[in-house]
Amino acid sequence: MGILDNVVEWLATQIMNLLDIITGSVLGALGCDMSTFLRYFPAAETMYEVFVAISVGFILLNLVWQLFKNFGLGLGTQAEDPAKLVFRSVIFMFLAVFSDEIMALILGIAGTPYSWIVDAALPSIDFASFGSAITVIIGCIASGSVSLIVLIILLIIAWNYIKLLLEAAERYIMVGVLIYTAPVAFATGASESTGNIFSSWCRMLGGQLFLLMMNAWCLRLFVNMVGNFLANPLSV
Repeated sequence: MGILDNVVEWLATQIMNLLDIITGSVLGALGCDMSTFLRYFPAAETMYEVFVAISVGFILLNLVWQLFKNFGLGLGTQAEDPAKLVFRSVIFMFLAVFSDEIMALILGIAGTPYSWIVDAALPSIDFASFGSAITVIIGCIASGSVSLIVLIILLIIAWNYIKLLLEAAERYIMVGVLIYTAPVAFATGASESTGNIFSSWCRMLGGQLFLLMMNAWCLRLFVNMVGNFLANPLSV
């Protein structure tokens, strides 16, 4: 069993080192700053200009079409009020053209509580020590080789922690997609017939930003739990 113990111990150490790398790289890239998103998806910035042009064209086309429909009101067609239509079109065209500044303001507001969560002082975490702590606990209650049991526990913990990190990364990408397609979303608000799309987009953006903060909160709770556990592993 000596060789098996050494192999299992080496595997457990590599798993903990891998978690160290993943933690530093993924958590360092998350947040309400889109610089990381642009670094991995540089085409989003170029395509943003395309979306702005499409949005302005859609608003103008809708404006002309709705005004044209007003001439057919006597034929039974329905159209929006011209004054309200022009007002909505001007407002949402302004929002579409300057959506980058508007989104930067929203990200700045959402990034404040996110920074509070991420920058909160917590006990330092060392995953390698976590494996040693588990070995001590199991060794106190079990006889014989415990390395294999430690490896199984570490795999379970590592898998669940990686899932949390991947979920947070997925949330960050979703926020980036919503941010750089914002001009099209603003364009849908220029018409009453597509206003529900704009409302749904607003709810989706707010929900994704909230869930991004909740993911960071959950990860910080996990780190805090491990830190407290390492400080007094035998308290379990």
